[in-house]
Amino acid sequence: MPKSLRTAAIVLLSIGLLALFLRGAHLDVVWTEIRLANAWLIGLSGAVTVLTMVLRALRWQYLLEPIGHARFGPAFRTTTIGFAANAVLPARAGEVIRPYLLARQEGLSATATFATIIIERLLDAVTCVMLLASFVLFFDPGMDSADSGLYWLVEVGAVSVGALALGVLGGMFVAARDPEAVGRWAYKLEHLLPGKFTHRLAGTLLRFAEGLAVVRTPRRLALALLLSFPLWLSIGLGIWAVTRAFGIDMPFTGSFLLIALLIVGVSVPTPGNVGGFEAAVQIGLTSFYAVPNDRAVGAALVLHVVSLLPTIALGFLFVLQDGLGFGGMRNLAHAAAAPADAASGAGRWAPALGAASGRPERESRGASDAAAFAEATASHAKAKRRRARSGAGGPRD
Repeated sequence: MPKSLRTAAIVLLSIGLLALFLRGAHLDVVWTEIRLANAWLIGLSGAVTVLTMVLRALRWQYLLEPIGHARFGPAFRTTTIGFAANAVLPARAGEVIRPYLLARQEGLSATATFATIIIERLLDAVTCVMLLASFVLFFDPGMDSADSGLYWLVEVGAVSVGALALGVLGGMFVAARDPEAVGRWAYKLEHLLPGKFTHRLAGTLLRFAEGLAVVRTPRRLALALLLSFPLWLSIGLGIWAVTRAFGIDMPFTGSFLLIALLIVGVSVPTPGNVGGFEAAVQIGLTSFYAVPNDRAVGAALVLHVVSLLPTIALGFLFVLQDGLGFGGMRNLAHAAAAPADAASGAGRWAPALGAASGRPERESRGASDAAAFAEATASHAKAKRRRARSGAGGPRD
């Protein structure tokens, strides 16, 4: 699809969702509800948004440990920049900007670092399903009597997403146990695909499988999942604080149900999840907690602002500190979409700074793709030897 047509489709989708969200709302009443909301609780929700970035960075550090050391400062900065980019750029561009920048700065493989982002999303899905399951089993105050059809859809959707996430994690576990086998499998496609493409694919898959190292051992994977609970409980706290700011009588555990609805809402591909986010909150509050529509609209708008504004402000502060602007962010998204292995990146954002300023990156591709695969295989073997040596002095797992 042409870029201009895709942009127009996204804009029309955003407008349509907002129109659906505001249908039947009395804007003067909505504004009154917002003015009367408790500013301290709204401020608490904004502070929790920053806390979630801290918790995401800490979890990411742990996921990256098997492939290389990443300092907390760069992990936090790039996490915040990535989520800020998600808010202002289409197609969740921040999900590729974030690993690209960290890999360049910390001397990691960009492909392996990107693999940890996929693990993050799967851990998020499993955690949210477990929180919703706890709500249904232990905290459900008769929600099915409020809107039984919608509640059934939420339950079925949660089970489906959880099963899919667990299945993908199982596949990743198999791939992580023997990364070289993944590369050898890719080479079997040589009779179907061009040899050069096959070699490139094999090297990329090998480095990607190396990034799945955290799922190689059940104990490490369980700890990574455990680290996801403080993150999502803090997100629930931010949601609950805004509902209390609007005088909505919803228990803290009710945020688990809203989180499940928000997962559906934010899956709509609009910049900053505009429209889908608000509609999910509005539906949850009006359908399950009998909140008046105008109050639900006000709460949804404020919750979205406090979920985005601190991240955008902090993310763009970090971007400006490093000499980039909005145009630089877009160029980073294009550069990160097809990154070379970042193990030898020079400078803080190199070569991203060159791309952001409009200077083309002149990087030698080096040896052939077959040599790249051999190099990646050797790198993996060295990593295995390092893990074996460190294991001799007492395993970390």
